[in-house]
Amino acid sequence: MFTTKNLILACHITGIHDVNRNNTLADNDISLISRWAESIKQLGLSGIVFHNSLSASNIAKLNNEQIRFIEIPNPKSFNPNVYRYFIYRDFLFNRKWEIENVFLTDITDVSVAANPFIDPFFIENTNSIFCGDEPKTLNNEWMFDHSTHFRNNIPDYPTFEENFKNDTLLNCGIIGGNKEIMLNLIEELCNIHATHNRKNNSAFTGDMGAFNFIVRTKFNDQVKHGAPINTLFKSYEIERTDCWFRHK
Repeated sequence: MFTTKNLILACHITGIHDVNRNNTLADNDISLISRWAESIKQLGLSGIVFHNSLSASNIAKLNNEQIRFIEIPNPKSFNPNVYRYFIYRDFLFNRKWEIENVFLTDITDVSVAANPFIDPFFIENTNSIFCGDEPKTLNNEWMFDHSTHFRNNIPDYPTFEENFKNDTLLNCGIIGGNKEIMLNLIEELCNIHATHNRKNNSAFTGDMGAFNFIVRTKFNDQVKHGAPINTLFKSYEIERTDCWFRHK
């Protein structure tokens, strides 16, 4: 049965160029989100998909007691990876009285392997941010290139890169926690993007740079990442059930 107490949210925004993929996802295609939706259904969890192009007939193919679909406008000022935070912020703020805990995930390369909300590690760490990670440090070539725009526009960004260069690279494809800390985190992310990322003409979205910067500088003592939250990134550990989320 669907419940808003514990939610897993995701966005599927199509028809707009994705600089990370270097292509444009086709409109009204449910194939890329079927695995995510099926994992929600199998575990009896509650998921919401925010979308901009799915037809009623395709929604009906995935619609069940565990999944809801909400249509959203096309993004105007931001790329899809950034736009989603504004969607999540408004939704959580407007429904905060009925939501207790929430995870935000990518939808095309993430599936749910176990219920995070009943795990003692989640329950016992009520003031934590749970997120994905990657088997590399912040100081890597991709992140350096990804962060060029912020490095040139945020005075404290180079200091952050130096201070946390040997720390694990956090991945914003999986983020969760109780509604209060998630609202605080999302508000910070929306602020940095609204202030510093509107005129980003680089080849990168800035979502990973902004996420690592905000979490490491404002929430570092509260962040938890890696197992049991996520499988090893890009290792395609599809059989693992000891982590909450499989990420690629």
